[in-house]
Amino acid sequence: MPVVNGFIFDLLRGMVTRGASDLHLVPGYAPVYRIHGSLHPVADSPLDVAGTRDMIVTALPEPHRTHAADRKNIDCAVSLDDAREHLRFRANVFYAQGRMCACFRHIPNKIPDFEWMGFPTALAERITQTRNGLVIITGVTGSGKTTTLAALINQLIRSGRHRVITVEQPVEYVFEPAAGSVVTQREVGVDVESFHDGLVYGLRQDPNVVLVGEIRDRQTAQMALSAAETGHLILSTLHTQDAKGAITRLVDLFPHDAQDDVRSQLSLSLRYVICQHLLPPANDGDKRALAVESLIVNHAVRAAIRFGKIESIENAIQTGRKEGMTTLDESIAALASAGRITWETARHYAKDPSGVADYAAPARPR
Repeated sequence: MPVVNGFIFDLLRGMVTRGASDLHLVPGYAPVYRIHGSLHPVADSPLDVAGTRDMIVTALPEPHRTHAADRKNIDCAVSLDDAREHLRFRANVFYAQGRMCACFRHIPNKIPDFEWMGFPTALAERITQTRNGLVIITGVTGSGKTTTLAALINQLIRSGRHRVITVEQPVEYVFEPAAGSVVTQREVGVDVESFHDGLVYGLRQDPNVVLVGEIRDRQTAQMALSAAETGHLILSTLHTQDAKGAITRLVDLFPHDAQDDVRSQLSLSLRYVICQHLLPPANDGDKRALAVESLIVNHAVRAAIRFGKIESIENAIQTGRKEGMTTLDESIAALASAGRITWETARHYAKDPSGVADYAAPARPR
C-alpha cells in the first residue's frame, strides 16, 4: 500500500480527536478544520502549491491517485488505518486557479442514533415502516442529510426482511451485515457509471429498499419515481432550503411540457419530505442543533402537488400538526426554548423571524 504523507495523516487523525467535521486544504491558507460549524486554522504557516498537491495525492486511493493530475474534480472515500482505529473520510478534490485543493469530511465508523442526532424518533419509526414510495431528505450542504439517510437505512436493516441497495458517490457509511437482511453498496465511478445506471440495474437485483445518494438529473428522477410507483421504497436527497422547495426542484428537472404528468406521478408516489438545518449551538463547544421541517404527504398535499399549488404546502404543514407535521419555525423555537440555540440564532434562521417566538411555550423567555 502506498505511503500516506505524514502531515496529512496527522491532520486527518486530528479531525477525529478534535471533533471536526471537515478539513480544508487550499494553497495560500493554513489547513482549516470546521468544528461545530466554525472554521479553525490548524497551523500558522500557509500551505504551498506543491506541498498541498503532494499530500492530497498520497491520501487518495487508486485509481484516483494515478489520475489525480488529469481530473479537475474527484469524489471518493479515503481510508486510513490508525493504531487505534480504522478512519474513513469523504474527499472532494478540485482545482482553483490551477492549484489542487481538497475538502475532507470525516465519516464516523458508527452510524449515529436518532437521539444523538436530534432527529424525531417517532418520525423515523414512521418512515421506516413505510412499505413503498419516495422519501426525500433535503437541506443545504452540510445539514446532515447523508447521516439521516444512513440512520434510516440502518434501522431498516436491523429490523430484518429487507434487500437493500445503495448507490452513492462515494460510499460513506458502511452498513454491517444483519440477520434477515442483505445489503449491497455501489459507488458511482467505481462500481457503476452513474446514479441512473445504479438505479436501473439495481431494480433487477430484487430490492425492496433503494438508497440513491442524490437525485441530480431528469433520468435519475424519472427512474426514482417509477420505482417508487412499482412497490419499492426509494430514499434520496436534494439540496433545497425547505420541504416545498424539494418538490419544485424535482419537477423543474423535467421539460415544461412534461411537468403536469410529473406532478401527477409525484403526488401518488411521494411519502415524506424532511428538510434539515444544523444550527449553531448556544454554548461554544457543543455540537450543532438539528432543526427539522417534516412534510407528510396527505390528501391536501397530494392535491397541492398535482395541481401545482406549491405555495399552499406551507399551510398544509401548519395544519397537519395532528398528523405529525412540523414547520421549520416550530422546530427552531423548540430548540431555542430548550436552550440548545439562542433566540438570536432562532430569529436568524426562521422563515418568519418576527413570529418564531410565538411557537415557544409561554413560560420561556423570548
